[in-house]
Amino acid sequence: MSYTTLVDAATLSRHLDDPAWRIVDVRHQLADVGYGERAYAEGHLPGAVFLHCDRDLSGPVSGTNGRHPLPDAARLGSRLGEVGIGPQTQVVVYDDCQGMIAGRLWWLLRWLGHDAVAVLDGGLQAWQVAGGALTSVVPEVAPTTFPVEAQDSKVDVDFVQTFLETSRMHLIDARSADRFRGENETIDPVGGHIPGALNRFFRDNLREDGRFKPAAQLRQEWLALLAGAPPESVVHQCGSGVSACHNVLAMEIAGLTGSRLYPGSWSEWCADCSRPVAR
Repeated sequence: MSYTTLVDAATLSRHLDDPAWRIVDVRHQLADVGYGERAYAEGHLPGAVFLHCDRDLSGPVSGTNGRHPLPDAARLGSRLGEVGIGPQTQVVVYDDCQGMIAGRLWWLLRWLGHDAVAVLDGGLQAWQVAGGALTSVVPEVAPTTFPVEAQDSKVDVDFVQTFLETSRMHLIDARSADRFRGENETIDPVGGHIPGALNRFFRDNLREDGRFKPAAQLRQEWLALLAGAPPESVVHQCGSGVSACHNVLAMEIAGLTGSRLYPGSWSEWCADCSRPVAR
């Protein structure tokens, strides 16, 4: 059995010594890009390897392609192979920020054609609440070959601009409501949102304990938001294509499959002053 959306702490604990499983720590903070590596060194789940959001899960920034452009698929595939992820590996990814970064690696692996990837539901906090131990021991992993079979699961800025405010595309913005409105913008140089976008803050997918809401509840909430729009017409975005992956995951949990990601998101969109802005 493979896990393709979520894994709980109890299930993961039973597979800590399973060589077919690989745990990946992707803790990260936008304001402190060295945080994740320090946190990993201080203590991580047993057997977990570390991947960095900027260096491993993102590509070079040009100033016009967003804050976290997608990495080159072949380069990312090579890096995944280096940390022991092969075609049959069950990957479990976690962070300590309610799945915001974990969702990015979940989406990236699926983009590359690897479906056996799940987010640890509730993240590091849920692991510790369940009594799970941490270690500072860095595991020795045997490198392998990760096959890259890129999927049609993303759109680019030209697609967004072409189908802006049409029935062909239903844009969902995963940022907080105030940033969506253009208020309290401290990350990107321009406040506001892409015209026609709807707002679904990624944390609205979660219960108070940081775990995902039940699938039936997510389905009800997402169907209400989509108001009859088919899931395959949905394009997710956020500030830089990271937290938007959380909404892709939530729709998958809800059984609403086929939505896509706009990786450049608001940070790419607003880099060109000729593009329209809504507030």
